[in-house]
Amino acid sequence: MQITKKQNIIIPNPETKKFLADAFYPETNKKLPLVIFVHGYKGYKDWGAWNLMAEKFAEAGFFFVKFNFSHNGTTLEDPDNFADLQAFGNNNYSKELSDLNVVIDYFIKHEKVDDQRIVLVGHSRGGGISIIKTCEDIRINGLITLASVDNLERFPKDQALENWKNEGVYYVENARTKQQMPHYYQFFEDFKNDEHRFDVERSMEMAKAHVLIIHGTNDESVSVKNAEHLHFLNPNSELYLVENANHTFGAKEPWEENYLSKDLNNVVQKAIEFIQHKLQ
Repeated sequence: MQITKKQNIIIPNPETKKFLADAFYPETNKKLPLVIFVHGYKGYKDWGAWNLMAEKFAEAGFFFVKFNFSHNGTTLEDPDNFADLQAFGNNNYSKELSDLNVVIDYFIKHEKVDDQRIVLVGHSRGGGISIIKTCEDIRINGLITLASVDNLERFPKDQALENWKNEGVYYVENARTKQQMPHYYQFFEDFKNDEHRFDVERSMEMAKAHVLIIHGTNDESVSVKNAEHLHFLNPNSELYLVENANHTFGAKEPWEENYLSKDLNNVVQKAIEFIQHKLQ
């Protein structure tokens, strides 16, 4: 099967700034379900094995899109590195939801896309963003969360919060690159300004789409209890736990192999079967 790969498409967003997206899809005359992958915190579209994952979804007959959030710290010229820490520090949930909306608007018009079959696949924090968007946007028919958080109120507390307010910034070290990643206080202010909108639990309860929740039982970053809680909030969802899998299902950056890790391959197969069963 011939797979078309269009990478580093420049997407303009007047509310934020330009960012990059990739589209992987099979050459066919049929209209294809649109599957959009939403990366997580300190993530980006070309991280680890995400390109191989994109190929698998395309081979299964989907129009698969992945993208960099406009303020994830990468740039148009350097999409694989955190070359713009200023942008990273100025990221917030409003900007991420705006970018995701622009991605849907952009690709839903593609001649090969079936606009009645749209699925979000969100990893980690991207899962929380995808849950909110699914609740807000009736165009979305399917939601798959991968190692998703069950809430977005993940900020410093008590004295640490006071220090953040007073200093205007706090830093988190990137374990892989050793960069000190800034978070400006506007991030917290943006959350508080629209707290009801950013309520992941409420959004999960209200989501009308078909929902699949996938989580590794050995997730070192986001406890598997998050997945169990999301399933409790939306009993119509399907919960799929991957025994002993970690937060990235065995993938890492860089990923040198030309095949997916065993756990990620399992996850992708499960996601493909879910979409085929529920949406085709």
